Amino acid sequence: TDAVPPQVVPGADSSSRQLCFAWGPAEVLVCETLFGRAGGSRSRCLPCSPCPSRFWGEGGAGAAARALTDSVAGTEDGAPSSSRVFVVRRDQDIYIQTLRKLFNESHGIFMGLQRSEEELAGKSRKAQLVQVSKNYRSVIRACMEDMHQAAVSTRDPALQGQYSTQVSILSAMELIWNLCEILFVEAATAGPLLLRLLDWVRLHVCDVDSMVREVLSSESPSKHKLFWNVVDVFVLQGRMDEARHLLSKEASANPTSMNMYKILDDLMKKMPVPSLSNTQTLTELELKWQHWHEECQRYLQDGTFASNPHMESICKILLGDEDAILEKKELMTTWYHFLVTRLLYSHPTVKPMELRFYAQSSMDLFLGGESSPEPLDMILMAAFEFEMHQVIKECSIVLSNWWFVAHLTDLLDHCKLLQSHNLYFGSNMREFLLLEYASGLFSHHSLWQLGVDYFDHCPEYGRVYLELHIERIPLSTEQKALKVLRICEQRQMHEQVRSICKIMAMKALRNNRLGSALSWSIRAKDAAFATLISDRFLKDYCERGCFSDLDLIDNLGPSMLLSDRLTFLGKYREFHRLYGEKRFPEAARLLLTLMTAHIAPCSFWMTLLTDALPLLEQKEVIFSAEQTYELMRCLEDLTARNPAKQKFQDDDIETTKVEMLRLALARNLARVIVKEGTVEGS
Repeated sequence: TDAVPPQVVPGADSSSRQLCFAWGPAEVLVCETLFGRAGGSRSRCLPCSPCPSRFWGEGGAGAAARALTDSVAGTEDGAPSSSRVFVVRRDQDIYIQTLRKLFNESHGIFMGLQRSEEELAGKSRKAQLVQVSKNYRSVIRACMEDMHQAAVSTRDPALQGQYSTQVSILSAMELIWNLCEILFVEAATAGPLLLRLLDWVRLHVCDVDSMVREVLSSESPSKHKLFWNVVDVFVLQGRMDEARHLLSKEASANPTSMNMYKILDDLMKKMPVPSLSNTQTLTELELKWQHWHEECQRYLQDGTFASNPHMESICKILLGDEDAILEKKELMTTWYHFLVTRLLYSHPTVKPMELRFYAQSSMDLFLGGESSPEPLDMILMAAFEFEMHQVIKECSIVLSNWWFVAHLTDLLDHCKLLQSHNLYFGSNMREFLLLEYASGLFSHHSLWQLGVDYFDHCPEYGRVYLELHIERIPLSTEQKALKVLRICEQRQMHEQVRSICKIMAMKALRNNRLGSALSWSIRAKDAAFATLISDRFLKDYCERGCFSDLDLIDNLGPSMLLSDRLTFLGKYREFHRLYGEKRFPEAARLLLTLMTAHIAPCSFWMTLLTDALPLLEQKEVIFSAEQTYELMRCLEDLTARNPAKQKFQDDDIETTKVEMLRLALARNLARVIVKEGTVEGS
């Protein structure tokens, strides 16, 4: 490669084993040098030059370094061990087969968003962007389901662990994306905001379907040990109809609780909820909710549910009692589930900008100092605080690839939410992240084609990145080279076109495929290389007596003007064609032109003169006196050259050729003089 020569890890002891490294566009090559210490001590992975952790993600660089350290252990006797080269990639996820769907299908969504009509405004534009966001989420979910299926079907514990980890990562990605969609893309307002957050919790946080199936499939659901857990979960998620349905089974099984059930059922039925339509104002909703809340409070104070702790607990939840809700902590599992439940029963008309206060207090109450927030918690908190740039920053650090932040940032940029944020080194955040993502794609043997389109939509640095990366694509086959070439030609990348053609021409020449080499050199418009290949064609002709790749040479057309030698090759082939068609006068004129125009290599003059012999010996006189004199002059010029003259003296065959040519020329001249004299005399 053209990479910088490997560097030794700075600060290493020169008497012990060292690690050398060389940076590439998307990976690092690491190799082991020198000897191991005696006693089989392991080499330490010393710090290299700056390697930003953001390039690797969690478990990326660290895992690679640990694997590397384990792999370069010394031998027991301190003898030199075999040298090995390790490839440390910064974006390992693109090599996971099951994630290919994520990259391929999201590319189509990305391209559709770039081509969308910018003139759409207002609600139409917002609806379009929300649909794009949902399309991205559907791809994440489909990929997650495929990964889960792969984890279930495999018998390899290591693979199963890898797939399960990816399922967790994809699940977190969808959770974050969905919240960003609600808060930033859709920008839900007070009222509908709570409904969207409830949908978010139901979809992502607490999956009770298996618990529900187990309870409902039992002979006596109300007697099942998980019955009240399921009812509580339904209430915590605001799924009132399902909770009422289960409670009806309790009332049927226990007639003594029928009165309590009817009152609780009525309260749950009458609970005011926001509407997605504009049929009621927030003031009307608040008034209804206040009346309903007072009614719940009255029943609780009257001790209506005192004989049934479960129903009393549900009534407290309906009143928004934080202690009662926190008692169900194990059923909610996360602080953001607690947040949404708390908002549902205490602040149903919460405004977007108020979320930050409720989110922070909910996390503090839920964790209670028992545990520290995880990275996912900090990302969600940043979203609730409407800190978009912090969300992107945290995701860049935590997630193991650039896919998520690149596509989310692009979507937010189309929502006009990131217009004012430029990075200090010139590009904006959207372009920077797209460049990083596309650069990772270019390290893959086939996904690089997707990276081209991402670079195309980076107006400031995209073309520069594309030019640098496309030159590093391994041109393993002609088909791949043509694909790369077509991409470069479509974008008027003339320097890269020439470079690719030269590389392919050289490969073809090494494999002795002269026709392909000549075709690539013509495409590159490389006169020097075309001359070199033309010389090889002529050399092969001298050795074999025939041309290869006749179709190419016969159809050179204007391309033969690229170099004098190529012109000569094309015209010389034309001479052979004319001779084969018995068009001797035209063939003779062309042959003489090739001799006198001085475009033929000197080493080929004897071949040209030898080609004239059959024409000189024809029954019909082909060459005129003037043409014959020209051929004689060419022959004398050839023999007058000192090196050639010495060669002729030492080579009987060449000497014989010269003598035969002189004799044939003399005969032809005599015949021409007689013919021309006869014509003049008559």
